Amino acid sequence: MTDILRARALGKRYRQRWALSECTLDVPAGRVVGLVGPNGSGKSTLLNLASGTLTPSAGMIEVCGGRPADSTEQLAKVGFVAQDAPTYQGLSVADHLRIGARLNPGWDDTMARERIRRLGLDPARRTGKLSGGQRAQIALTLGIAKRPELLILDEPVAALDPLARREFMQDLMEAVAEQELSVILSSHLVSDVERACDYLIVLVDSRVRLAGDIDELLATHHRLTGPRRDPATLPAGQEVVSSSHTERQTTLLVRTDAPILDPAWTVSRLSLEDLVLAYLRGPAPESPEPRSRPALEALR
Repeated sequence: MTDILRARALGKRYRQRWALSECTLDVPAGRVVGLVGPNGSGKSTLLNLASGTLTPSAGMIEVCGGRPADSTEQLAKVGFVAQDAPTYQGLSVADHLRIGARLNPGWDDTMARERIRRLGLDPARRTGKLSGGQRAQIALTLGIAKRPELLILDEPVAALDPLARREFMQDLMEAVAEQELSVILSSHLVSDVERACDYLIVLVDSRVRLAGDIDELLATHHRLTGPRRDPATLPAGQEVVSSSHTERQTTLLVRTDAPILDPAWTVSRLSLEDLVLAYLRGPAPESPEPRSRPALEALR
């Protein structure tokens, strides 16, 4: 299997509003995928469709070679950690492991108990008495101990402090290395994506704006700075992602596989944050009018 997730014209509608629209993706197996976008862009909807907790209103989605939640065997292939890292507050840590063992045929009890021991958690303690970071670690343990082919994480560190977030991400990367997991990680934090992921999907206004290998995306996007110019005059192979202008200068972000030979341009590379923010701005304007830089809070 070369793709862990395939979607064709996938959509989800709530009454008159499309939470996800015309989503077409081929996500390769064996990758750690960062899914980013502003609030309301469709990230959680896509992940819930992939896990089978939602059904599509349009199009199709295939995960691990089958329809999400189509059978017991299919459910066993996917682990899902929701945004609020849900646990049962009145149950103990050990109770959660017993539930995991009962519900998942491929459950690795030795790994789960060893992980709880290594985290220093008391199996008898109720999860309602634990910190947010500890509950997130229990949710991650439940997700990986079922030995899934795909682990889906919907902003699992959004509410954690920086230390707990770093510990969670380190544990996630260790699990990926040990189990050769495919992972889709939704996050508002580009730093987490940059640290952990090798594949990127950007969702904006319920649609996919960008998807691909991160190294390849960074290699094919460039910032051009030079004398003021209409972007429409660029060669056909240079796709303008964003543009800004002063009275005398033009700055463009372009995507191209070909070398940029025009000596009028100063060419510089982008950081991952630069790349993501450029696509969050939306399509480049048709005329060379100045555009304001969006607030970084969209991803923080």
